[in-house]
Amino acid sequence: MARALASRMGLSALKRKQTKSFSVRIVTMDAEMEFSCEVKWKGKDLFDLVCRTVGLRESWFFGLQYNIKDTVAWLKMDKKVLDHDVCKEEPITFNFLAKFYPENAEEELVQEITQHLFFLQVKKEILDEEIYCPPEASVLLASYAVQAKYGDYDPTAHKPGFLAREELLPKRVINLYQMTPEMWEERIAAWYAEHRGRTRDEAEMEYLKIAQDLEMYGVNYFFIRNKKGTSLLLGVDALGLHIYDPQNKLTPKISFPWNEIRNISYSDKEFAIKPLDKKIEVFKFNSSKLRVNKLILQLCIGNHDLFMRRRRGDSLEVQQMKSQAREEKARKQMERQRLAREKQLREEAERARDELERRLHQLQDEAQMANEALLRSEETAELLHEKAQIAEEEAKLLAQKAAEAEQEMQRIKVTSIRSEQEKRLMEQKVLEAEMLALKMAEESERRAKEAEHLKQDLQEARESERRAKHKLLEITSKSAYTTTNSNANALPTDVPSFNFSGDNLTFDFKDTDMKRLSMEIEKEKVEYMQKSKNLQEQLNELKTEIESLKLKERETPLDILHNENADKGTSKQSTIKKV
Repeated sequence: MARALASRMGLSALKRKQTKSFSVRIVTMDAEMEFSCEVKWKGKDLFDLVCRTVGLRESWFFGLQYNIKDTVAWLKMDKKVLDHDVCKEEPITFNFLAKFYPENAEEELVQEITQHLFFLQVKKEILDEEIYCPPEASVLLASYAVQAKYGDYDPTAHKPGFLAREELLPKRVINLYQMTPEMWEERIAAWYAEHRGRTRDEAEMEYLKIAQDLEMYGVNYFFIRNKKGTSLLLGVDALGLHIYDPQNKLTPKISFPWNEIRNISYSDKEFAIKPLDKKIEVFKFNSSKLRVNKLILQLCIGNHDLFMRRRRGDSLEVQQMKSQAREEKARKQMERQRLAREKQLREEAERARDELERRLHQLQDEAQMANEALLRSEETAELLHEKAQIAEEEAKLLAQKAAEAEQEMQRIKVTSIRSEQEKRLMEQKVLEAEMLALKMAEESERRAKEAEHLKQDLQEARESERRAKHKLLEITSKSAYTTTNSNANALPTDVPSFNFSGDNLTFDFKDTDMKRLSMEIEKEKVEYMQKSKNLQEQLNELKTEIESLKLKERETPLDILHNENADKGTSKQSTIKKV
């Protein structure tokens, strides 16, 4: 029995020990975290843990949100976590979101993490169309979002299509225009290129500065009814309370700035807004649900506190944060300048390196080309060497042939000179022969004339002898002795002598000189004809020898006539024979 009791006590203690902690999932705009919380933790304990984890000091803008059926609620700082109406299934999920919005983001948001979380939340609300944004402002905001994510625009890296998977514009804006994604990207990139030099926190701050001017920025809307039962929208933001027509969330019908509200009372489902000016009627309205009324009251109290806080001097904590932020900003500015200088130097070094690499590649290409040219030149040199050897051999052969040709030319020249000399000699001989033949012809003619004269003299002598004989006979018949003496004395002295015998009268004509002359003439004719024949044979032989050296184009008209006569067989000898 005691053992059983002890066993039950141990189980209960174990259960108590096991239930002292529970797990929580915290979802931020860019991360998810899980924590193990103690059962006794209040909302502030969990909230401070999350703020410490993310490094957030400007915690008054944020809260832990959770879902209750069809509405949302915020974790109360002074209430235990498990005492809230949350789903007890672990891990219990809370969203770490901005609960209150600044009037001027640039002046109020000090930390970069605060700016970044606001940027992500506002961007999501714009893309989800919880905040209305005009198309042109959507494109500008998208360009700053791209600058915050990708840094400076680089045409080489950010080529067309690099934003194809990015959600940058509300679907409403995309559907509103008949434009392709490429056309949208072109316009976003055009603005994106103008943001060069902006850091991520600067681009996000520019995004928030534009977004905070949008009508629905930082406004929490709730459906309400006035005393008459008319459906309206209540808007709670950093500036005050606004009453809207349900169909128009942009322009409020009535506004109550926080500095003009004296009191906000809440009783059950009815709210009462009491202005400072007592002449103005108290505005009362009802909401449908108690949870919504509590949420409205929380937002009104929180926004009013921040509104009054902004109008007072900064607390010591805020002053320290701003001082640290300024120092951090100055440090980062110096760091950016240093990085910019280093980047510039690096870019210059890279450009110099690229230039050197380009030059190196160029030199390598030139060296390769030079090597190839050298190889080609070596091949060409070898080929030229071979050709030179061949040309040298050919030159030697040609020189040898030229020497042979020179020798042949010399021989031909010598032969030509010799032929010319022989020709001139033969011509001289022919001329001499012709002269000799002419002289011989003249001599023969002269001798022929002398012979003719002699014949005539002989005929005359015979005629004289005949007449003398006839006369002698006549005289004999008269007187032999007397007539003889007288006829003898009457003969001229140049008449040849005749011998007579007494028995038989005979006339013996003795002309040995005449015979000798006739024989000599005949002999000279025979010798001349023989010499003429031999000379003609020599001329024909010489003509044959020099015929190959004749230049036809240099023949004179006389040469041509001579050749024609030779072909006909006409010569001076044949002419002499005819004569």
